[in-house]
Amino acid sequence: MNRFSRTDDSRFRQELDDALQASATAAAEAQRLRSALDAVQAGIIIVDAKGVVVVRNHAAVLGGHADLLVNDVVGRLVEKARAGEAAEERLNLFGPPIRVLSVRAVPLPDGGILATIDDLSERARLDAVRTDFVSNISHELKTPVGALALLAETIMDSDDLEMHQRLASKMVDEAHRAAGTIDDLLELSRIELGGQGERDDVSITAVLRDAAARQGLTAESFGVAVEVSEANGLMVKGNRLQLVSAVSNLIDNAVKYSNRGGVVRVAAGSSDGAVEISVADRGVGIPARDIDRIFERFYRVDRARSRDTGGTGLGLAIVRHIATNHGGDVAVRSREGEGSTFTLRIPIEEH
Repeated sequence: MNRFSRTDDSRFRQELDDALQASATAAAEAQRLRSALDAVQAGIIIVDAKGVVVVRNHAAVLGGHADLLVNDVVGRLVEKARAGEAAEERLNLFGPPIRVLSVRAVPLPDGGILATIDDLSERARLDAVRTDFVSNISHELKTPVGALALLAETIMDSDDLEMHQRLASKMVDEAHRAAGTIDDLLELSRIELGGQGERDDVSITAVLRDAAARQGLTAESFGVAVEVSEANGLMVKGNRLQLVSAVSNLIDNAVKYSNRGGVVRVAAGSSDGAVEISVADRGVGIPARDIDRIFERFYRVDRARSRDTGGTGLGLAIVRHIATNHGGDVAVRSREGEGSTFTLRIPIEEH
């Protein structure tokens, strides 16, 4: 005799449906948790009481040799955390690219361990830039001011008119050097604080011509020719003065790092919805180790040459900020001994 009634069958089906629904809900919640953890920028690794990794989000997967190094550090810190105390270690990955990671492990109430991996690379880079900035601005202003004081003292102690004239000429040069640094700092500050400023339809041809005209005397004194190609009616929406300043700084940089008798070529075209302004030279080029830092304030590839040419080390930083203000970017291709090509990209707005 079958004792399994319709009531029992209905109850069984209901319990089965409830179990399936609970399982589906738990799976959905687990997926939401996984998605949330993957959205976190820090790497997260959870190890259970048996030492098995039960959770590892996307940010904790670095790939290649870096994973091996991080796993080794995590393993050491997990063992320390099992003793009941948090443990932390800083890890430098020399890349490329160079990365700085902070790995930390803390014990959980259930006996497991939570390990986190924070990428401090950008913070470390900014700290280095800030330190360099303070050091460099002190040096850049102290050097000409010190030279001015020394030259003035020499003049005071001498009655030689010819010497006075020679030293006075050097004082003018040092004063101009200090003034140039201050002017570039003020311009950089205005660009950073003022954003893009007033926006108008700007002719790229006019920008290139005005920028080349600004550098006419400099190019002549260095024995370098500047050739400007027509921009074929290209227009962008932006701040004309800032764009002229950006291209002018690129030309100034190219002229000063060209050999006497060299040619700097300035041209413009359009690609992928943006105007591309290129400034190319066949000068000394940039070593590969310096490429990533040349747009930092006061960073110089060749300090001795910059001192001779009167560069302040702020020109390329100004270019980068102007590009950013206009929603664009600036890039460089260079090979040491063969020259450099800087490309400034400014998006074209649809009217």
